[in-house]
Amino acid sequence: MILQNVIKRDGSLAPYDKNRIFQAIIGANNDSTEKINEDEIRNITDKIEGDISGLNKISVEEIQDIVERYLMESGYFEVAKKYICYRYKHMLRRKSKKNLMEVYTDILFTDAKNSDNKRENANINTNAPMGIMLKLGTEGSKYFLSEMMPERFISAHQKGFVHKNDLDFSMITLNCCQIDLLKLFKNGFSTGLGHIREPQSIRSYASLACIAIQSNQSDMLGGTQ
Repeated sequence: MILQNVIKRDGSLAPYDKNRIFQAIIGANNDSTEKINEDEIRNITDKIEGDISGLNKISVEEIQDIVERYLMESGYFEVAKKYICYRYKHMLRRKSKKNLMEVYTDILFTDAKNSDNKRENANINTNAPMGIMLKLGTEGSKYFLSEMMPERFISAHQKGFVHKNDLDFSMITLNCCQIDLLKLFKNGFSTGLGHIREPQSIRSYASLACIAIQSNQSDMLGGTQ
């Protein structure tokens, strides 16, 4: 009898695929300083399959435990370590994704006065539809960009050694004013509808600076408070 299905973490069934075991060991092997040749990896995979093929059911976690055991028993401790780290990293990602869904639920169904998540920015009414949409985008962007950063940067950010600004906005924009006002106003500039001459007084300079910053923020954030 050959094992047909594997129990996933959510309790549902997925078709058993021997190649997934092989590829998981390959991935750990690629990250390891010690290397197992491909024939030996296939041999270990075949042994694991022989160990589980007669079972009526087995979970993903149980298969991964068996993979770890075979790597250790075969003396490939460095590869086993990388495999364990791989499992742990993906466990953290699943937990992070679950936490994001909990944050979304909080934003959608909890009043701002009872939710720390919705009181993060005092300039936004997070009980209003547009405020809720902005907050959902903010939290989703934080999760997405954190997952995309190299692991060393994620760790440094989480531990407070560095601070990654603008994680609450997508990669196509920055939540900071990037205008060099001195360069902008030197000899004036064109708005597309007309030409603005270089300011001649501090008052006109300040007024135009406010307009430029407001325009920049509107382009980036969709509006200015």
